[in-house]
Order: sequence, then structure tokens, then C-alpha cells
Amino acid sequence: QVSLVESGGGLVQAGGSLRLSCTASGNVYNTNAMGWFRQGPGKECELVASITCGDTTYYADAVRARFTISGDKGKNMVFLQMNNLEPEDTAVYYCAAWLVTIATVPRAWGQGTQVTVSS
Repeated sequence: QVSLVESGGGLVQAGGSLRLSCTASGNVYNTNAMGWFRQGPGKECELVASITCGDTTYYADAVRARFTISGDKGKNMVFLQMNNLEPEDTAVYYCAAWLVTIATVPRAWGQGTQVTVSS
């Protein structure tokens, strides 16, 4: 079983930056990828970014030019650097871990961290 704990959310003005962190613990050895989902008010949950053990990354079109995902394999951590934030980025951000590809259902989810961007 894998446990994920996020941190780094908060309130920021439009144009500002935040960095989210996620720490994985437990049986992480077979984890192939980690990433971030988000769910905004009245919106569906969407995959924002992911990174594999081989450092292959994926970004949603809406964030590609503004967000950067990175990982620290030694510490079982993944980060999401969010720059030039927009009010539309307001959402609960969830860390996720996959056993295989990101096309499958994640094996674990974090509890979520709120990101609020004011205009």
C-alpha cells in the first residue's frame, strides 16, 4: 500500500506562483509514475501533470507553459511548480501514483491540497 501526503497549497494572487509537494511512503517500489490531478468548483477532475520513473512528463494543455513537474526519487517525492497562476487554476490538487501507465487508474491518492487564485 502506498500513502501520499501533499503540501504547499494556499491563496495567491493571479500571476503568482506556488509549489506543491507530495511525499510517498509505504510500498513505493513498483510505482511507475506520479502526478497531479485537480478538481475545480463545478468541474470534473482532470490530470494536470505526471512524471514517470524514466522522467517522461505529461502536461495538460492548459498548464503546459506555466507548470513544471519534477521528482526526487531518493526521497520519493514529486513537485509541481506552478507559475503565472490564473483564477481558473483554483482547485483542490491531488497527488496520485500509478503502478503502470497514467492511462490506468492510480493506485493511490493523496488527501488533496487547496489552491486558490484570486483575480
